[in-house]
Amino acid sequence: MENLPPHIVITSEMISRAKELIPSTKVNRTIASEIDTLTGHLGEFAFAQFFYGDWKKNRVGENKGDVNFKDIEIKTSAFPFNKNLNLLVREDYAQKRKPPFYIQIIIDVDDPKANEIKEDTRAYICGFATVADVDDAPLRDFGSKFGGKGGYRCHYINIQNLKPMNTFEEYYKKQK
Repeated sequence: MENLPPHIVITSEMISRAKELIPSTKVNRTIASEIDTLTGHLGEFAFAQFFYGDWKKNRVGENKGDVNFKDIEIKTSAFPFNKNLNLLVREDYAQKRKPPFYIQIIIDVDDPKANEIKEDTRAYICGFATVADVDDAPLRDFGSKFGGKGGYRCHYINIQNLKPMNTFEEYYKKQK
């Protein structure tokens, strides 16, 4: 990954809308950080901006318990961007849902334990994996941002090994 992947700049309007949606979309599950839900919403907004040219073409608030977009699951992390990060898919999630595509987005915050996402932060659209890629990926407990074990294992693929986003539309159309 010599060159950086494509990115979307997070706007104040995106942040405001994402925060408005949190009360109706928050899922009771393992919390990895204080900004999990916000991070997820902003990742979906960034993908909508990247793929459709309009961040408002998302399903946040309509897709609780379902994939983020038709046949596409967005996995988003708020972490200082670096090439050693991974697409992580929880083992239990990978077994019960089988979206054809997973897309990794890294929201490039200054601190791994950040508790806010600021306007003008970059959201890197790192690449994608097929469901077969995820099923074949190794498993590991990556622990918690708060320290200690996470209590669950994740399939993981280094972002450098994801398929590049400039090929996504072609894969997506073939799958239909």
